[in-house]
Amino acid sequence: MYIKRTQRMRKGKTYTNHLLVESIHTPKGPRHKVICSLGDLRPRPRAEWLKLAHRVEDALVGQASLLEGDDAEVSRIVRRVRARQTRTSQGVGEGARAEQGVVAVLSDGVRTERHRTAGAVHVGHQMWRRLGLDAILAGQGLRERTRQIAEVMVLNRLCEPLSENAMPEWIATTALGDILGKEVETYNGMALYRTLDRVLPHRIAIEGALAARETELFNLDQTVLLYDVTSTYFEGLAHANSKARRGYSRDKRPDCKQVIIGLVVNRDGFPKAHEVFDGNRQDRTTLDEMLGQLDRRVRLRPGQTVVVDRGMAYAENLAQIQRRGLHYLVATRQSERDEWLDEFESLDGFQELIRKPSPTDHGQHKTRVWVKGMNQAGVCYALCKSEGREQKDRAIREKQEARLCEDLAGLQKRVADGHLVQSALVHQAIGRLKERYQRVARYYRIEYEEASRALRWALDRAKWEVAKRLDGSYLLKTDRTDLCAEEIWRIYVLLTRAEKAFRNMKSPLAERPIFHQIVRRVDAHILFCVLAYHLLVAIEKTLLDQGVHTSWWSLRRTLAKHATCTVALPTDTQEVLRIRRSSSPDPDVAELYRQLNVPAEVMAPLKTWSAQGAT
Repeated sequence: MYIKRTQRMRKGKTYTNHLLVESIHTPKGPRHKVICSLGDLRPRPRAEWLKLAHRVEDALVGQASLLEGDDAEVSRIVRRVRARQTRTSQGVGEGARAEQGVVAVLSDGVRTERHRTAGAVHVGHQMWRRLGLDAILAGQGLRERTRQIAEVMVLNRLCEPLSENAMPEWIATTALGDILGKEVETYNGMALYRTLDRVLPHRIAIEGALAARETELFNLDQTVLLYDVTSTYFEGLAHANSKARRGYSRDKRPDCKQVIIGLVVNRDGFPKAHEVFDGNRQDRTTLDEMLGQLDRRVRLRPGQTVVVDRGMAYAENLAQIQRRGLHYLVATRQSERDEWLDEFESLDGFQELIRKPSPTDHGQHKTRVWVKGMNQAGVCYALCKSEGREQKDRAIREKQEARLCEDLAGLQKRVADGHLVQSALVHQAIGRLKERYQRVARYYRIEYEEASRALRWALDRAKWEVAKRLDGSYLLKTDRTDLCAEEIWRIYVLLTRAEKAFRNMKSPLAERPIFHQIVRRVDAHILFCVLAYHLLVAIEKTLLDQGVHTSWWSLRRTLAKHATCTVALPTDTQEVLRIRRSSSPDPDVAELYRQLNVPAEVMAPLKTWSAQGAT
């Protein structure tokens, strides 16, 4: 602080006034701020002015003066300054004072309040906006509140999956209220359930519009469509769900009822359509229905290639694909592969390729693959041998052999102990074992002699040797004659994108187990998991296009460090200025935001005033 002299003419007479001022920084540069008027200090020497200013400044900040002088005069000036500050704070509105951005803060009382996690939900919200999901839902006539609750539910599935009953507690720990500018903490379980019911009827339109938006946004290829199915099991008996059935469980939970989920993705892993089928449906029975639903969403075009696995490699399935003007590329069933045993015997004519792991498949290693092309009756075949698959096939075969023999021994004991007497029931039990262990039962001879009630089985060594030599071998075929063996193989391995989509929905997005019991809620639960996966794959694709190889699982841990909070600043006017804003992101979080083209500021700062002691 220092003292500045001013002069003013009035009616021909000169008036002198001395002002106590300080220099402050403003967006427009340094400026002088008047603390108070001191009147005319003459005839006091100019050298005493600076001493007086220093004593006043020390008194205002609570320091004892080290200079000699009239303490009464300093006390009088300080009272005038305090009175002026009080009048100013009362006369200027709260909004105006907050806009000024300059307050006297009591630093010992500064604290932070209401910390909320922001990073993951902020990225998810920005991707929700980028994919235009709010506009897509609005286009279906859904109200703003329904759209906001739907976004909150999808972001929960993306960031920290919970049940609808547990979701309100999670919402209160996040910055969703700051991001959306709404009181989202008031959402309860019933509002969430109603949102599921309101969004589900628009599933087909939502998926179609979303597929079109992603194709435009990421310039996606539409020539290859990858279709696969998986199962998802229930907790509970699911008596009210007609789709809940027991069937082949990919989750190793044959004790639970399940539903089958069919999913079509493109070569970049973006979903095009999904369907929920009865839990006991066979894979091949879902294909034609799925193609019809896919056509409703994205309009199939002649010449596109549909890639499916061996579970749908039946003649009727291939005919279903061709009737729609599409090409097929499939892995053949084992019986068809066995017909090419002589060609698999030697590596003559095979081309060696290197299969690199997916960028996000950590722990995987490069594997060598050998492929050879063959043409027969207008169909192109690719004979493939994989060193990695050979080990896997051998392990599966040996494990199933051991289980088959164990179960046969158990059946033999039941027959010998007289617990299973009727021949029809014994043959029925043998048939079930052959169905359960199809992979290995074909090279075992299992016989039951009714007269002696003896159950015997023996290994067919010739068939077993054939199976052993074919470990790691598989046969691909397509009606596209423009592809070489390498191209056929490279398109087929894209099917792992559908498998990865299922892994993501089941693990980080926690699609399973299903706790809902009625059909529409189960279908809606799976729809919201698929919508969350749209956000996930869009985030990973955005990073992958910049050469960043990572997974959403890893990103969530990094983003967890960014938060919002309220900074409480007690002032010398017995009031508290509270500023609600996001923290400054750590360098790695800031770099992620830059790569994703996401703003580092989660929200616009919000300033409020209150009396000390109030919250």
